[in-house]
Amino acid sequence: MMIKDDINTLRAKLDKSIVEGQDYSIIYNLSCQLDELIAKYYNESLK
Repeated sequence: MMIKDDINTLRAKLDKSIVEGQDYSIIYNLSCQLDELIAKYYNESLK
């Protein structure tokens, strides 16, 4: 369950950074981190 919490936390952080108009590099970095966590979640759930 912990990875789901991490995904939700990072998603909220990404959404906030987009709304606040933060620098693109920050948004991109958060998006990449989120993609990695989602991929990890799916890989673990398929085992």
